[in-house]
Parts: sequence; structure tokens; C-alpha cells
Amino acid sequence: MTSHTQTQLDALNACVAACEHCSSACLQEPHVQMMARCISLTRDCADVCALTARLLARGSAHAEHLLEECAEICRACADECAKHEHRHCQECAEACRRCA
Repeated sequence: MTSHTQTQLDALNACVAACEHCSSACLQEPHVQMMARCISLTRDCADVCALTARLLARGSAHAEHLLEECAEICRACADECAKHEHRHCQECAEACRRCA
């Protein structure tokens, strides 16, 4: 595995962890209805990043295509999380930006 691939895997896995943490923390916020889009995007982002990491790690020919889709959802998730002042949202936005 190349160092570039390892860097990508590290960013993908960090993004998965940040998104999972953010979605769980958002569910505990007092006005959870206002966090619905954030929760939805973080869950989608975590799933796409996890799948992308698995395909990349196994050297799948489909990894390159998924990397493009993954970057797109990471950017969307970062944009949404950045709208919220919660620390977990800000940390998630940063992890998503790094991953994208």
C-alpha cells in the first residue's frame, strides 16, 4: 500500500468517526428537529466513507469512482455541519473538509 493510499484511508476513517460521533451527538441536542439535515448527511457521509475505505484498501477498480462521490458528499456534509455552532458539528465539518 502506498503512502498516498494510507493517507486517504486515514482521512476516510477519521471522517467516518467524526460523522458517527456528530450524528449521535446531534440526536442529544435539545432541538433535534433542527438537526435533521445534519444527522441525515453525517450518516450518509459515514457510510460512503466507510465503503470507499474498504474498496480502496482492497485495491478495487471501483475505488476511484467512489472517491469522487465521497468527496462530493464530504463537501455537502462539511457545509451543513459548519452551519451549526456545536463543537461536534465543527469538528465533523473539519474532518469532512480534510477527507474531501
